[in-house]
Amino acid sequence: MSTVRLIARDELRLMLRNRVALIAFALLVLLTLVAVASSWSHQRGVASLRDRHRHEAEHAFVAQPDRHPHRMVHYGHFIFRPLGPLAAFDPGVDAFTGNSMFLEGHRQNTANFGDVRQSALLIRFGQLTPAFVLQIVAPLLLVFLGFGGLARETERGTLPLLMLQGATRRQVVAGKLRALGTVALAAAAPAMLGLLVITGQPGALALPMLAIALGYLLYLGLWTVLILLVSALVRRSRDALLVLVALWAVTTVLLPRAVPDLASGAVPLRNRLQTDVAIARDLRKMGDSHNPDDPHFARFKQALLDRHHVARVEDLPFNYKGLLAVEGERLTSALFDLYAAESFAAQERQIGLITAAGLLSPAIALRGLSMAAAGTDFAAHRRFLEQAEAYRYTLVQRLNRMQAEDVSYADDSATDAGADRRKRIGAAHWRTIPDFRFVAPTGSTLARAALPGLTLLSLWLVTACALLTLATRRLGARR
Repeated sequence: MSTVRLIARDELRLMLRNRVALIAFALLVLLTLVAVASSWSHQRGVASLRDRHRHEAEHAFVAQPDRHPHRMVHYGHFIFRPLGPLAAFDPGVDAFTGNSMFLEGHRQNTANFGDVRQSALLIRFGQLTPAFVLQIVAPLLLVFLGFGGLARETERGTLPLLMLQGATRRQVVAGKLRALGTVALAAAAPAMLGLLVITGQPGALALPMLAIALGYLLYLGLWTVLILLVSALVRRSRDALLVLVALWAVTTVLLPRAVPDLASGAVPLRNRLQTDVAIARDLRKMGDSHNPDDPHFARFKQALLDRHHVARVEDLPFNYKGLLAVEGERLTSALFDLYAAESFAAQERQIGLITAAGLLSPAIALRGLSMAAAGTDFAAHRRFLEQAEAYRYTLVQRLNRMQAEDVSYADDSATDAGADRRKRIGAAHWRTIPDFRFVAPTGSTLARAALPGLTLLSLWLVTACALLTLATRRLGARR
């Protein structure tokens, strides 16, 4: 049996004698299994609820009776954000962004401008999930199991005895790494098992799951190396424990909570009230389609009359009010998109600052990687918002064109007793409007989004290994 294997076996045997460590490990495994089961059950329940509400909303829309098309514009439509199977592993920002939107004319989804300030508060402690257990709890367990791995040998003076028996410093460190690495793999096994269960679900993508598995293995491997690095640099086990607990608290608790707030302060966002006021101000400057004397729409009206060589809107081959609604929606939607783009740009800058903070905390790098690969990060939320707005605009403009083509201007302007009935169009028109269908990203797209996090974790691991190599050369030297 090799020297490295013997040292690893003895280290594992020592860990097994520690009842507190055994109980803590058993609790971690139990906690992970509970997290997998509860998160999976929660995700399935939420997905089922959203699917049921989506069908009800679609049925309610197409079940509307004969109506004036513009009433359907204001009746609106509910849509729901779908979640992929990997959301059961890491739900990401979903709890903060909401899961439904109400779409109607003249108004963009207010979730774009919510008071939560989206990316500034999205990276927080969430519900009990496999991702949370591996990111926060597993490193702490490894700290308590491995803090004395090398410091204990130095403190007790057993390292020289090992070297007298033929073991080199490198073999001693390699054996300790092997033992603690085995524990790390065992701690990750239940969560990885849950990830494998997800692979059998419809819509599961292989590349993102591989990215997630690789990211968490790199993360736990990094903690294994860091624990032995600190244990090699100090002379007493107690000091190693204090340093490692402080390192864990700063990198997994303090920085992940503080950095988003610092990013929010560095790149402020308009709140909902500020955005609504700004939009209302710009809308007044842009023009009011309901005001017959508005300069912009007066020019729009004259251009239509000139193009069709008529003198009155009554003589146009379509309902002028419908075309007026089309133009009004085009202008207001362009303004909404402008403010949404401004908000998105600011949030992307915030996320860029948070991503860069992964150089200070591997937990931040892992969290970004995990959410990106699971399709539950801000980019996924933005993808949904943009598709929802595109659908809203298409839906409203289609209804506006129905008003222009299927309701005469004379009937639309009439006020007699039967005018309301003549302004309506058949309910069959609502069934011709396609339902909202979210276009999910491909597996390669999600895997590419995880690359920055994988790169940062790899950089952390390479740096830690290099430092451990240097520390190994000085191991056991008199200080």
